[in-house]
Amino acid sequence: MLNAPIQSSNSALQQFSAEELAQALLEKLAITDKDWHRLKANRKARASEQTAAALVLLLKNQPDEALARLQQATGWLDRSISAPPCETHGK
Repeated sequence: MLNAPIQSSNSALQQFSAEELAQALLEKLAITDKDWHRLKANRKARASEQTAAALVLLLKNQPDEALARLQQATGWLDRSISAPPCETHGK
């Protein structure tokens, strides 16, 4: 059910701020240099990374930057944006 609040039974997370938890999620979802070629066109991975970044920015009171990241995430999901060609392979 989408409208039901998400309940966490893990009280260990209570010691962290929302910003710290969002930052940890971003670090977990970030596409590393090692995985870039494999995931650069993976729409779910790219949208997840951008959404997590938007959450971090929103919690840091940077709504304009957060909106830009959410728009990128939406673009990945609705297929209105695609990965650019790799700079190192075109030369």
